[in-house]
Amino acid sequence: MGVAGAITAGQVEDAKERLIRGRATHLDALLARLHEPRVKRVMEPVVAGTFPDIDPVFSDDLSYVRDLGLIKQKPPLEVANPIYREVILRVLGDPSEQYVMADPHSFVLPDGRFDLPRLLEEFVVFWREHGEVLIRQEGYHEAACQIILMAFLHRLVNGGGYLDREYAAGSKRLDVLVRWPYTGPQGERLMQREAMELKVWRAGERDPLSDGLTQLDRYLDRLTLSTGALVIFDRRQEAAPWKERGRFAQATTPSGRQVTVLRV
Repeated sequence: MGVAGAITAGQVEDAKERLIRGRATHLDALLARLHEPRVKRVMEPVVAGTFPDIDPVFSDDLSYVRDLGLIKQKPPLEVANPIYREVILRVLGDPSEQYVMADPHSFVLPDGRFDLPRLLEEFVVFWREHGEVLIRQEGYHEAACQIILMAFLHRLVNGGGYLDREYAAGSKRLDVLVRWPYTGPQGERLMQREAMELKVWRAGERDPLSDGLTQLDRYLDRLTLSTGALVIFDRRQEAAPWKERGRFAQATTPSGRQVTVLRV
């Protein structure tokens, strides 16, 4: 194909965004099924990164969701394609996104880059105020933390940048890449990339910090990035009171990267 006919990555992003925003009929039809009990039983562990409860009817539910086209035909258990992966979290997170009052433009630095550290600080304020209520309201209860943070990110990043999300049943994490285009000092077009990993500390489990740092290391390796952030949600009964959530620390990954750890 000649240069005139080449399709750029930006054009692919724009086409994907138009499709999602337009909510084509087939997307709406599929997503309307997300809260059907048999669909939820399969999709909730996919979004949460947990292992599904296997019982005599699970294989029937799995076949049903595969026939709908929501998940891949073969293991591992993950969403069928990048568009569905994005739309599912957008739809599930829409009620939470209505609570986000921060101004997206206030997170753009004078040099045009995105202020991710400030976004995480603002998320702490948001989580202390609304987290408990939003978790109670979330139908996908096991995946509530991931859905709420994704809604917060989407509200503040979308429009100026892009969010890439990776998640699958049994992965015990959700990986997020923020891509933010901006103009450099010489007028050149540049792309800022910021990577995050989300982990949940559930009852009866050990602190996920060590596993999270190892997994974040691998993610940063793949992205060729030197630093990132690990967000750990504490869902245990003995977690700190809501008004005390949100502790930042610096940590070192197994390969020696310095990363930010946020515990909420």
